[in-house]
Amino acid sequence: MTAAFAALFIALYVAHGVGDHWVQTHHQACVKGGPGWAARLACGRHVLTMTVTKMVALAVVVSVLDVPVTALGLVIGLGLDAVTHYWADRRTGLARLAAALGKGEYLALGTAAHPDHPVTATGKPAVTLGTGAYHLDQTWHLLWLGVAALLIATI
Repeated sequence: MTAAFAALFIALYVAHGVGDHWVQTHHQACVKGGPGWAARLACGRHVLTMTVTKMVALAVVVSVLDVPVTALGLVIGLGLDAVTHYWADRRTGLARLAAALGKGEYLALGTAAHPDHPVTATGKPAVTLGTGAYHLDQTWHLLWLGVAALLIATI
């Protein structure tokens, strides 16, 4: 069971990176956290393609390594992962959670909203790919990938 958990987690972790950075469209990434139904649908499409990416990775690992899983475990694990991914990627819930846990300043790290934001030589906010919001988002997803792998391995 320990080996199954490890194999499933690695598959989910790799698929998460591919799904979040290679499969997700630029439109989905830019719009998914905004207001209205267009943003909700963009986020839903992202989570759908993310889940399909994870299913493909799991199918490969399960078949090649002969990892024992059940349909129920897969549905519960991937379902929970999808719901928590959607919740975080809509952004407002994760921002509220970060603020409630005293991580509001860290959430703003790397943006012009942070008191120590990076600046260009002319003093204007500098563009950066490393933000606290991105890090909190990704670690949130990692938490639920671990839970999903545990559920898939044990149900």
